Amino acid sequence: MVKTEAPITRRKTRQIQVGSVKIGGDAPIVVQSMTSTKTHDIEATLEQIKRLAKAGCEFVRVAVPHEEDLQALPDIVKNSPIPVIADIHFAPSYAFKSMEKGVHGIRINPGNIGKEEIVREIVEEARKKGVAIRIGVNSGSLEKDLLDKYGYPCAEALFESAMRWSERFEKWGFYNFKVSIKGSDVLENIRANELFAQHTDIPLHIGITEAGMGLKGIVKSSVGIGILLYKGIGDTVRVSLTDDPEVEIETAYAILQSLGLRRRGIEIIACPTCGRIEVDLPKVVREVEEKLKHIQKPLKVAIMGCVVNAIGEAREADIGLACGKGFAWLFKEGKPIKKVSEEEMAKALLEEIENIQN
Repeated sequence: MVKTEAPITRRKTRQIQVGSVKIGGDAPIVVQSMTSTKTHDIEATLEQIKRLAKAGCEFVRVAVPHEEDLQALPDIVKNSPIPVIADIHFAPSYAFKSMEKGVHGIRINPGNIGKEEIVREIVEEARKKGVAIRIGVNSGSLEKDLLDKYGYPCAEALFESAMRWSERFEKWGFYNFKVSIKGSDVLENIRANELFAQHTDIPLHIGITEAGMGLKGIVKSSVGIGILLYKGIGDTVRVSLTDDPEVEIETAYAILQSLGLRRRGIEIIACPTCGRIEVDLPKVVREVEEKLKHIQKPLKVAIMGCVVNAIGEAREADIGLACGKGFAWLFKEGKPIKKVSEEEMAKALLEEIENIQN
């Protein structure tokens, strides 16, 4: 049956708190995203946050580039079902004002804020208000002296910037922070995070920035994030796609589930199409996937198209179909319970899954 233990040994990190959500330590890897709405459109932003939370998002970041966005924060924070992070760039005053408005965390890139004394003032205010900080280090916001030193935003430059600001935060006595080191180059990203992980116990937010859209964006994110997670690196994940943020959440859980690190919703195991299949397998899989999107309880479902893999795979799942020529055996907890026709197989499987969920 389904194995629940994770074979990956995660890097030991200290634990921080963003609102009600714990990150690092023995906490599960946290899934997050960012709204794509204009933050000052309170109704649209809250509607999207609620959809994201339903999809499994555990805290959310909102953009705060304008004064009108700042004014919307109290209503958003008050009515959001999950903690809210203010995304701040270039305008230090917005970091202070966002904390006044009650956000649970702020994201800053010290490299585009500039002066160390201003960053320290932000840190002091965060300490007073119990607000978490994410130190963002991106290839597009490296400090000038590091660009001069390395010539381009390589892994070593990103690592040095992250270490520089982390050491300053700790010197100032502030520890409720996490770090993200991101670039669009997958290998540089992996190397920079590996270097940082070797030198600190600070929680890491991982992802591939500017991954793009569609299949290519998902593949790029999955490779970069998956390799880091396999190495035990990563305490919170954002999949950055040019797409609806709900797709980011779905992709993040798929990555985590594939590595045995988190389980949420239905995991469908379906064999590839080949000449041995005697039923319309893609049609059955599509129908089942579409009608199970609402389910959150972890469940492993096998839909296998021929006798070569069908029986073994179906028995390993919580529930499954083992298909033959124009029929299928419905399996539950490793035992065949019903033989159904091709026309009935999707319906029979869905009904049995609903019974399990209830």
